Amino acid sequence: MGSLSAAASLQLPVRMRGIQLGRPVDILLDPAAWHVLGFVVLCGDESRRFLPYAACQVQPTEIAVGSALMLLEEAGFYEERGASFRSLLDGRVQGGGLRDVLIGAGGAVTQLELERDGTIVRVPAAGLRVAPTRAAA
Repeated sequence: MGSLSAAASLQLPVRMRGIQLGRPVDILLDPAAWHVLGFVVLCGDESRRFLPYAACQVQPTEIAVGSALMLLEEAGFYEERGASFRSLLDGRVQGGGLRDVLIGAGGAVTQLELERDGTIVRVPAAGLRVAPTRAAA
């Protein structure tokens, strides 16, 4: 699979063998290394859980997990240690506002999608910094 849009991945259901367990409400990133840590998932019981990126397979129609046990109960612990994708939206970088990030193999953020003067441009993520602009979801 090629690059994946972070914004698009937030539209996918989290499923285990076709059974919907929840939906992602945010993505936690390590912006210093530009790597995805995982998803914050709103589950069917209305609890928020953390799904490590390494414990799932992001597919075109779903985020697949092999076990519901991969959804960790202490989402707050991980939210304190990662940067919320939603909090970075509209952050200023290279003269534009952040609109999306593109995720490559193994969860590496490869490109940032920016809006500059009404035009969408993609730039390599390596070495860039984006300051949070809002609270996490």
